[in-house]
Amino acid sequence: MEMDLWTYEREQWNSGLTALCGVDEAGAGPLAGPVYAAAVILPREIVFPGLNDSKKLTAKKRDVLFDQITATAEAYSIAFVTAEEIDSLDILNARMLAMNRAIEGLSIRPDLCLIDGNRDHGSSVSITAPHMCLVGGDGKSASIAAASILAKVSRDRYVTGVLDREYPQYQFAKHKGYGTKLHYEMLDRYGPCPAHRRTFLKKWEARRTIPPRPWGTGARPQRHSTCGRGAASCWQANGAAGTESWIWWPGTETAPSALWK
Repeated sequence: MEMDLWTYEREQWNSGLTALCGVDEAGAGPLAGPVYAAAVILPREIVFPGLNDSKKLTAKKRDVLFDQITATAEAYSIAFVTAEEIDSLDILNARMLAMNRAIEGLSIRPDLCLIDGNRDHGSSVSITAPHMCLVGGDGKSASIAAASILAKVSRDRYVTGVLDREYPQYQFAKHKGYGTKLHYEMLDRYGPCPAHRRTFLKKWEARRTIPPRPWGTGARPQRHSTCGRGAASCWQANGAAGTESWIWWPGTETAPSALWK
């Protein structure tokens, strides 16, 4: 038995509203690529078998529903905010901007927008159209579920198509820009490209600046400027319990492994 995803829309129709728009975004978390948003106005209580939150569907099912939704919607719009804009605004403001752009792109002016989540504004960008927020809306509202599918499929197609062709060394088709082990390995090898969100790479960049640990994964070397052997080649490392410290000169000492976490 499929869920009834029209409860929230019926409440608004019964109150006298006509054009109800579902809005959702996709791609807030990845290290690279745009954040996408979609807005869609569906015919009343149209049936799409299997319609649900896009994250709960297979890629194949999302593709099928994408084609059905775009073929039958009364109006729909898909928009995005670039990685450069995300870095300039921050991701929350970028999400709001993407949703505003999607709403503004509709050929029909909505009476009310049903927005997934509990946020309708950032520090500098707010949703400007009449709206209501619905936590978990992509699993409760047919309109929001449809928007989530349009946004998710559109972003995936862009990243696995356009970005993967432009920057094949990063293998975007495999990880879609998310922070997977493979993606970090490619970052370590090639560094970031223009599609990367630099504000999302701060931890990675900080990790790259830390000198190699001389013994295992727990060593925490710091440049030691007070010894007589020369600051350039001398490192000080603290014991695991913080009770012991000693000096290591590369190639002359062996660290006791018990000192390192």
